[in-house]
Amino acid sequence: MAPRSCSIANALEVVGERWSLLALREVFLGVTRFDQIAANTGASRDVLTVRLKKLVAAGVLEKHQYSEHPPRHEYLLTDSGRALHNVMLMLKEWGDTYVTEGALPLVWEHSCGAVLEPRVVCTACGEEATSESLTRAAELTH
Repeated sequence: MAPRSCSIANALEVVGERWSLLALREVFLGVTRFDQIAANTGASRDVLTVRLKKLVAAGVLEKHQYSEHPPRHEYLLTDSGRALHNVMLMLKEWGDTYVTEGALPLVWEHSCGAVLEPRVVCTACGEEATSESLTRAAELTH
């Protein structure tokens, strides 16, 4: 039996690795230069280089030179990368709820002043999308 083909598996091929997600976290937080991304993630330079190249090749990040002497680059989000913002917020929310003990290391505040608690809602009716409220629109075929 062949494994199920789906967009989740396809997305994980691009961003489904620890150092890729942590690099994206840093870029979302405004850290765009290699040395700072490496310092803030704890990734080795070799591993981070490979992950950033993969994110650039996939169109999630763009590499821009900001210095010629010596040559230095920064990494900026593309439209594709910016579209991962909600994914990152939901992953953080899950980690806050089920993994992180004690005080939360990072808290987001919405522009209205409230602490952000992200949720996925149906754009048609405004209700929260939960595992219980979702049904498959079509069967997946192999």
